[in-house]
Amino acid sequence: MLLTLIYDGGGPFCRDFALRSELKAGVPNLRIVDGRTDHKIRRELNALGLPLSNGAILIEGEQKWHGSEAIAELSRRMKPSDPLLRVLAKLFGDNQRSVLAYPALLAARRLALATRGLSVDPDQAPSG
Repeated sequence: MLLTLIYDGGGPFCRDFALRSELKAGVPNLRIVDGRTDHKIRRELNALGLPLSNGAILIEGEQKWHGSEAIAELSRRMKPSDPLLRVLAKLFGDNQRSVLAYPALLAARRLALATRGLSVDPDQAPSG
């Protein structure tokens, strides 16, 4: 079954993680979508109460994971060849560690987006 990761392509950390995941995670049938540029999928996710501004979304059939749950689920499925992904898979593959570490990822994302003049919410103009 197709597994789709929707991420915020505006942030360098998210983009790097997504690109590494696509190429080196060893997850079969993984499709990566830049949610910042795909307005249609963002509208669909917002309608489901899954805003990209609150984190990545992982979809498999009718099942949807959001934020730390999405990263934990993807990390559990990884069989990475990439050394950085191996570390991240171990760290985020556990739900409790993922919940604890995810706020730091969101903070880094906010900072990275701000330095690029981008809003955390792709549906809103940058503040400031």
